Amino acid sequence: MKIEIKLYNTLTKRKEIFKPLEDNLVKIYVCGPTVYSHSHLGHARVFITFDILIRFLEYLGYKVKYVRNITDVGHLSGEILEGEDKIILEAKKEKLSPWEIVDKYMFEFFKAMDLLNIRRPNIQPRPSQLIPEILEFIDKLIENGYAYITETGIYYDVSKFENYGKLSGIKREELIKHRVEPDITKKNPADFALWKFVKDENYPLQWNSKYGKGFPGWHIECSIMNLKHLGEQIDIHGGGMDLIFPHHENEIAQTEAITKKQFAKYWIHVNFLTVNGEKMSKSKGNFITLKDFLSKYNPEILRIFVLRAHYRSELDYNEKAINECKEILDKLYRTLDYLKKVNKEEDTNIILEKVEKLKTEFLEALADDLNFPLALSKYLEMSDLILSNIESIGKKEAENVYQIFFELGNKILGLFYTKRESKLDESFIKKLLEIRDEMRKEGLYKYSDKIRSLLNEYGIEVFDKKDKSEFRIKI
Repeated sequence: MKIEIKLYNTLTKRKEIFKPLEDNLVKIYVCGPTVYSHSHLGHARVFITFDILIRFLEYLGYKVKYVRNITDVGHLSGEILEGEDKIILEAKKEKLSPWEIVDKYMFEFFKAMDLLNIRRPNIQPRPSQLIPEILEFIDKLIENGYAYITETGIYYDVSKFENYGKLSGIKREELIKHRVEPDITKKNPADFALWKFVKDENYPLQWNSKYGKGFPGWHIECSIMNLKHLGEQIDIHGGGMDLIFPHHENEIAQTEAITKKQFAKYWIHVNFLTVNGEKMSKSKGNFITLKDFLSKYNPEILRIFVLRAHYRSELDYNEKAINECKEILDKLYRTLDYLKKVNKEEDTNIILEKVEKLKTEFLEALADDLNFPLALSKYLEMSDLILSNIESIGKKEAENVYQIFFELGNKILGLFYTKRESKLDESFIKKLLEIRDEMRKEGLYKYSDKIRSLLNEYGIEVFDKKDKSEFRIKI
C-alpha cells in the first residue's frame, strides 16, 4: 500500500505533497532547547510531535537523518543589547558556573526525553563547539555585503535580503515593532546580531576573533549547525510556532544569502500549549515542568495527550484531560493484555479484515498533515472492535491482530514501553485470587466481590475465567 504524505508548509501557507530532496533520505532539523532551566510541557509537545513524524517516515520506509541542537550560548534575555545570556543569568541565581548550568539542565532534558521514549537524534550539536565555523560564515556574510561591523557587534543587514519576511509574512514597515534592541549603532532597528562584542574581560562566555572578543548571536548558530551536519539544503526544518519570527526568518536570511539555494523545503511549526485556557508562564504560577509531570504520571500519558489535538492547533492542559488520557492509555494496554490471553485454538476470521481497514485509515490520517486526533480515533475504534469481540476470536487471529495493534502503537505512536508495577507483591495478588476462586466455588460472591473491589483500589483489574480468576495491572 502506497501512502502519500501531505504536510502543511509554513513557508507556502498550504499543504503540500511530501517529496524528499534525495530519493529515500529525509534530512530533518528541529530547534532544541536553550539549557538554562527546566524543560516544560510545551517542549514535550514539540518533540513528541516530531518524534511521531520521524517514526512514521521510518515506518513507511524512509531513512531519516535527524539533527536537534542544544543552545548553550548566545540566547539573550529579551534579546536586547544590554541583556545577558539566559544561561549566565541562571548561573548567577544558582551560584554555579555557566557550564555547570548547561550540563545540569542538558542532562535533565535528555533524561526527560528518554522517559518520554523520544528517539535520540543522530546528532545533537552545540554552538559552543562550532565557534570557528560560525566566525568563518560571518566572514562570508561581511564579504558579500550582508553584514557590517559596529562598536557593539556584527549585524546582519536585513535590507540586503530581498525576500526577508517570506516565512513569517511580516512586512518591512512592521519590522521595527518587533525589535527591542536599543542600539543606535545599527543601520536599521530590525538588523540582528551575528556576533556580540564583550567589554567585560570577565564575561564568562566569550571567544577570541579577529573582530574582537565576543560570542555568537542566537540565530547564526542554527544556520551553522544545519550546514555542517545536513548540508546546504534540508527537507524539514521545525520547532515551536514561537520560532517562526524572528529565529527561523533570520536563519533563512543568513543561510540563503550565501548558498543562493532554498534552505529548507518544508517548514513545520507546532502550536502553543495552554494551561486551563491560559498561556503557560512562571508569573501566573501555571508553569508545568517535565520533571514535575513525570514525577506524578506515567510518561505515556503525555504522548496520548499530545495526540488529542492537531499539532497546528492550541492544546490545553488540565487535570480532567490528563485523567482521560490515563483511561485511554489503560484501555490500550488492556487491549493488548486481552489479546495475549486468547487461547481458543479454533481458526477464526471475525475482525482481522476490519482491523486491517482501520490500520489503513490510521495511516492515512497521519499522512494528512499528521492528523493526530483522527489517527487516535481510528486507533481507539480498533481497540473497541477488539475488546467487543475478544471472547469470539481464536488464538491465531488474536496473534495477527496483536501484531498490527502493537506495531502501530509502539513503532509509530511510541507507546507500550513502560513497565506497569503494582504496590502489591505479585505473589500476594495470586494468593488472594486463589482464595477468591474458592469463595466463588462456594457461592460466597459477596466476599469475592469485596476482594475484587479491594484489588481495583490498588490498580489491579480482575477478570474471571471459567475455572479461575486472572488479573492485569492497570496504568
